[in-house]
Amino acid sequence: MNGVFEELAYILLATFFISLISFVGVICLALKENILNKILLVLIGLSAGALMGGAFLHLLPEAVEKTTGLDVYLFVLIGFIIFFLIEKVLHWRHCHKGECDVHTFQYMNLVGDSIHNFIDGMIMAASFVVSIPLGITTTIAISTHEIPQEIGDFGVLLYGGFSKRRAIMLNFVVALTAVLGGIVGYFVSSLIEDIVLFILPFAAGGFIYIAATDLVPEIRKELNMKKYMATLCVFICGILIMWVTKVVFGG
Repeated sequence: MNGVFEELAYILLATFFISLISFVGVICLALKENILNKILLVLIGLSAGALMGGAFLHLLPEAVEKTTGLDVYLFVLIGFIIFFLIEKVLHWRHCHKGECDVHTFQYMNLVGDSIHNFIDGMIMAASFVVSIPLGITTTIAISTHEIPQEIGDFGVLLYGGFSKRRAIMLNFVVALTAVLGGIVGYFVSSLIEDIVLFILPFAAGGFIYIAATDLVPEIRKELNMKKYMATLCVFICGILIMWVTKVVFGG
């Protein structure tokens, strides 16, 4: 029973921590645009590496180890396709510069972000159900992506005409859906044991999709070779962080 409450406590703490990242936009108000853009490029590189490392070094090996005849790699493809559909149908976009056209779709984008955060919460919950170390490494991977994304989301809301106070409030409310996703994911995982074997490769597919179609293309836009190579090094550092957490936590 204590183990059950421990899992739920970790899930609630981790998802609430992810939700708090929404306030990072406030910090960005004090930064000059050129400094912010440099920081974003570093964060994007780190995020891409962490997501790829999380997918290939943690989620997929764990899914393969625990599989009982399920086609893990098919679920990876399903995850990739579903994340693609969510992005296109619900206008869930990743705007890192804060200058996206949101005047028409800003509320639909908020809905898309809510679903995105809800899915993140479910992924984190499923990871903690498998093991605490896997949950921690998954949380690290997701948090590295949330930081640049939340900066972009905050900029988008301001650009779309929201006041600073309202943008902060909406960003946080939307971010809290990760907590709801964590709770739902925990109870669903407890009731349907095999659902975890689906969520892990599904999450890996999602991580690969975000890194490959959103983050890496942002890095490729950098024309300055010195900055490009520096960002590539940060990308590799993101992978190394995931490798180190695997060695340390064994997740």
